[in-house]
Amino acid sequence: MALPFDLRSLSVFLAVVDHGGFSAAARSLHLAQSAVSQTIANLEHRLDLALFHRHERRIALTAEGEALVGHARDLLARADAAHLAMRELNELVKGELRIGIPSMLGSYYFPPLLMGFKARHPGIRLTVVEAGARRLQGLIADGELDLGVVIDDGASRHLTRQPLAREEMVVCVPRDHPLAGRSGITPEAFFAEPLVVFQDGYFHREFIDALARETGADAQVAFESNLIPLTKAIVRQGFGITTFLRRVVEEPELAAVSFDPPAWLSLSLAWKESAYLSRAERAFVDFALAHR
Repeated sequence: MALPFDLRSLSVFLAVVDHGGFSAAARSLHLAQSAVSQTIANLEHRLDLALFHRHERRIALTAEGEALVGHARDLLARADAAHLAMRELNELVKGELRIGIPSMLGSYYFPPLLMGFKARHPGIRLTVVEAGARRLQGLIADGELDLGVVIDDGASRHLTRQPLAREEMVVCVPRDHPLAGRSGITPEAFFAEPLVVFQDGYFHREFIDALARETGADAQVAFESNLIPLTKAIVRQGFGITTFLRRVVEEPELAAVSFDPPAWLSLSLAWKESAYLSRAERAFVDFALAHR
């Protein structure tokens, strides 16, 4: 049975959708506008459906067009994956790996892992994106990143995950702070202090907000900063305390004290659910899991 569309017509259809019109789509595809218009007209004819409402200077998707968008994106993504798989059968390995890492992990956990992988696979180009955990999850789900490190908190749906590490979140205080000598710090004692926190969208901030909700405490936010060196400097100078993964606090002027009870985060390496992993991506997953 012949399908009423082909991948090229779907690609043109999505270009019109994404660029908001036939002229802009034609420019992006380096085609004449008439060719784009004819492709859409042929697609509508074969489907026996109107995909766009055509106004004098603008277009809008019909309900049928809206329904086709998701199917079209899925089919084109699967076609790209099939093409890559066939290339790799011919030993043409994908040469670039795009991985997303939360800021706190990028500086303190992953440099040895990334350098070790690069030493083993010098022909693979690595692109590392640092961002908040929530943004990284969205980029992976949208296909803009191949892999990423996520927090296993139940919010990373539509992702395939492999457990990578379990790390402790600790209270970070100056060495001469009254809390530095304790064996554990309760959430109530933590929230009684002025805090230095990350902005929304970072797991550091979400951890603090969740802890505040659980204890019914009000966080006294003195500073907001996504810059770890600046946050440490503020803590060292005594203007507030914060929480970090334990390894981040390891320096002479700062003390890492466990929460009471201790707080742990589970980290996973994740990729888009049902996505095809190239040889480069699979090689990185295998390397990361072997060196966790």
